[in-house]
Amino acid sequence: MHSVRFTAETSSNGVVERDFLVGEIPGVLWSPVSGSDHAPLVLMGHGGGLHKKTPALMARAHDLVTTWGFTVAAVDAPGHGDRPCTAEDEQARAGLRQALTAGENEAFESISVRYAISLAERAVPEWQATLDALQQLPEIGTEAPIGYGGGITLGTAIGIPLTAIEPRITAAIFGGGFFPHVALIEAATRITVPIQFLLPWDDEHVDRQSSLALFDAFASTEKTLHANPGDHRTIRWHGLDNEFLPRHLGRRVTTPS
Repeated sequence: MHSVRFTAETSSNGVVERDFLVGEIPGVLWSPVSGSDHAPLVLMGHGGGLHKKTPALMARAHDLVTTWGFTVAAVDAPGHGDRPCTAEDEQARAGLRQALTAGENEAFESISVRYAISLAERAVPEWQATLDALQQLPEIGTEAPIGYGGGITLGTAIGIPLTAIEPRITAAIFGGGFFPHVALIEAATRITVPIQFLLPWDDEHVDRQSSLALFDAFASTEKTLHANPGDHRTIRWHGLDNEFLPRHLGRRVTTPS
C-alpha cells in the first residue's frame, strides 16, 4: 500500500493547500488552517480535458473548507493534468477532435463512451488507493465521513462506478454532460446513498432524456435533480442545495466569522 507523500504546501485565506503523490498519482489536499481532526473528507472529480486545480473546482473546494471545515482531495485523472498521456489517450482525443470538427455526432458519442469506460477502469482503483493512503493520515483516519463531489462530465463518468463499489462514500454529487452508457446505468442502479444530480438543460452534446434516464436509474431513496439553462461548458448553477454534503456527512464544522 502506498502512503501519501507531500511535495508542496501553501496557505492563504484560511486554507492549507498541499500537493501530494500516492505512488505516481498526483493530487492536492485542501484543509482548514486550524481545523479539527477527522472532519468530513470530500473527493472532488474534474471534468474531461481538465485537471485537479481548475478555478471552478478550487472554488468549490475552498468553500467546503472555509464554510464547513471539511477536507477536500482531488487527483488528476489518467492522461490529464500532470499525468502522462498514453497512446490510447492521444488516439481518443484526436478522434474526438476530428468528430467534433466534422459534426459527426454519432462518432463523437461512440469515442466518448469508449474512452470514458477506459478512463474509469483506470481511475476507480486509483481513487481507492488514494483514499486508502489518505486514511493513513492522522488528521483524516478511518473515522472521517466521506463524500464525492464530482460535478459533471468526466467527474461523473468516474464517480458513479467509484461510488457504486466504494462503501466508504456516503453521499455524492453527480451531473449530466456525459453520455450515459449501459455500464454507467448499471452502476447507477447499485447506488443507494443520497444523490444530488446537476443537469445542464441545453447541453449540445448529450441528449436531455439520456441524462434524465441516468438520474432515474439511481436506486437512492433520496435523490434530487437540479436543472439550469446552459450548454455543455457554460452553466450557471442556481438554486442548489449547498448544504447537501454537510447534511449527509453528519458534521457541521463552521469556521468563526
